[in-house]
Order: sequence, then structure tokens, then C-alpha cells
Amino acid sequence: MTRTLYQLIVLIALLLAPTAMAQERGPVVLAAASLQESLTEAANAWAEKGHAKPVISFAASSALARQAIAGAPADLFLSADEEWMDVVAKAGLLRPGTRITLPGNRLVLIAPAASKVRLTPARGFPLARALGAGRLALADPDAVPAGKYAKAALTQLGVWRGVATKVAPAENVRAAMALVERGAAPLGIVYATDARASKAVRVVGTFPASSHPPIRYPVAVLKASRHKDAAGFRAFLLSKQGRAIFARHGFSVP
Repeated sequence: MTRTLYQLIVLIALLLAPTAMAQERGPVVLAAASLQESLTEAANAWAEKGHAKPVISFAASSALARQAIAGAPADLFLSADEEWMDVVAKAGLLRPGTRITLPGNRLVLIAPAASKVRLTPARGFPLARALGAGRLALADPDAVPAGKYAKAALTQLGVWRGVATKVAPAENVRAAMALVERGAAPLGIVYATDARASKAVRVVGTFPASSHPPIRYPVAVLKASRHKDAAGFRAFLLSKQGRAIFARHGFSVP
């Protein structure tokens, strides 16, 4: 059984589980793993307004897109890049007129909090030498947005070939950060907001914005959604209060 199929089965099981509050369940949101703190706060703020709290499933955008295509009973999709939203759009699964870009992010190089390594991401910087016999923690660079951005940055800076065989791919950006947090990898590349959420890592350097495609988070209501609050929660995320929540967690807000 593939991981995506397993995640889909678990999600459906949770949604179908009988509970006393079943009729008051909030909209189901498929959200990129890097949105954990910000979207959880947004869901709590929405619930404080008297709405049913959204049910959020966090995972890699690639896995979530595949879940949506496989028929996951969800109401909104928040991706960490435009490409996976495009995949869902091409499958005809987005409600017309609801796709819009939310916050932006930056890419950073991290190390364990106690590490003394010093590096500045720039053209030809000695990343391979800094890794030594260690591995570079990344979200899967072949599928997961954070890993794809990282590969693009390292390629543009001319160092990808030197570290390609040293990559420790993870299923999502938080899993990549966890490898660095517990010392399994001496260095990793994650979003700035991820590093900000952890006390176990420190930021070694920030990648030039010009070294990779812009990091944007599109959101859309799924066409199959029938939840009365789906459009409302989307609007809340775009509101002044919603944008302030994203900004508080380190995202750039257009």
C-alpha cells in the first residue's frame, strides 16, 4: 500500500468516525506541512468566532494533491507551490474563481542548535565540505515543494552536483527538519517559518530569493465541497486578521 493511499484511508476513517459533534464538524482542509502553526492558529481564531473548527490534514503538498485527485472528502487545498495546485486544477477539482495566493516564504540552511558551522549560501559555497561524511536533510527534491525549491537553489548556486549523493530525502519539510533536530543530519534546508518554529535548530544562512522560484502558497476551495463554511474560512485566511496570523509566524504577506 502506498503512503498516499494509506493517508487517504486514515483521513476518510477519521471523517466517518461517529462522534457526538459529527454534525458540527468544520470544513476539511488539506494543507502543506509548513503551515502547521499558522493554520492551526487561524483555525482556532475562526472557531472563536462561533464556527465549527476546521479539520486540518497536514502533509507534503504532493501527497495532498494526490489525495484530492483520489477523492479525499476535503473542502479546501493549501499547497506550498503553484505546480501541485496546477495538477489539481487540471484534474478539474477546483471550484472556479476560488484559487488565490496567500503568503510567501524564504528558504534557509539550518543546523542543530549547538552546531558551530558557519556558511553563507552563495555561488559556489562549500556545502559539500561542510557536510563531510554527513547528509543534507531535504524534503524529497523530486516531488515535495520544499525539496524542489532547495534543489533549484543549489543548482543555481552551482553546488547541487557536489551534494546530490549526500541528500537524505524526507517525506515533507517538517520530517527533513526533524533529521536536523535530532542530529541525524548536520545540515538541512527548510522554509524560514519552519526554522522559526523549532528551538532545536538554528539558521545558518538564508538563500538568495533569486536562486529559486518564488515560494508562494495558493489556496482554493475544492469543487466537491458542500460545507457551508468552506468559502467563509478561505475568506478569513485572506482577511486582515488572517494575514496578520501568517505574518506573525514569519510568512511574507502580499
